[in-house]
Amino acid sequence: MACVLLAACERGAPDANNTPRDGVAPRAGADAQPAAEAAAPAAPPAAALEDVVETAPTHVVGISYPKTISGEPGLAVELKRYADRQREELAKAVAGRGADAPPYDLTLSFSQVYESPQLIAVAADGSTYTGGDASRPLAARFVWLRDEDRLLTAADLVPDESNWTRIAEDVRSQLRTAYAQRIEADGMPAAERSAATREAAKRIERGTAAGATHFAMFEPVAGPGGRIGALRFVFPAAQLDTGLHGTHTVEVPADALRPLVAPQYRDLFAAPAG
Repeated sequence: MACVLLAACERGAPDANNTPRDGVAPRAGADAQPAAEAAAPAAPPAAALEDVVETAPTHVVGISYPKTISGEPGLAVELKRYADRQREELAKAVAGRGADAPPYDLTLSFSQVYESPQLIAVAADGSTYTGGDASRPLAARFVWLRDEDRLLTAADLVPDESNWTRIAEDVRSQLRTAYAQRIEADGMPAAERSAATREAAKRIERGTAAGATHFAMFEPVAGPGGRIGALRFVFPAAQLDTGLHGTHTVEVPADALRPLVAPQYRDLFAAPAG
């Protein structure tokens, strides 16, 4: 579980005769610190991240973890919790699977995508099949604050909801452009392309409504000086519902984000040149 750094101050600690080193005996009563309060919280147990390969007539499971995060037990717990949740959902589906159904499956790969003294980020991508015509894609992102020993969420990063409006505008512009280029490359006739682009723009706007909820998946992109050069926002195809398959990503540069993030996180981002 999360790595907890415990520091004990030796000043005033008792010697072998149980006499305080500064010669002042602790006072009883209200000034005495209860033992329960004095004890530092125990570090939670670490999660063992072991790759999983499981094959059975009813299902197949393949899960792989990065080997580079052994020093971050709290992050390891989060990754394993996510993987276990996907396995539980698969197990429920297998329990109700018809005898003549094809094997169900879960494929999940975790990979480290960013590291700095302050942050480490891991991407989870994969798919699961539990019946029907196609597999369901899986995607998750985990950005770990090393000093605070916890996940950094979009709401933590940009707590002012009004600032998400500016981010959303930038993201939508890029998504609309990418969509138009994609359908043009696919050879869609011009008349159909115009109508499809208008409809996609509406769906993109719904899927990127201003607010942390719609931008929950993000990963840092390395920039100059060991700081973040951009954030890559990740949108599952179902969130945008434009008819294009796969996960969609948009990068917003640090100079656009730095004024919008919470003050305590601004130094994580590269400052504008000059």
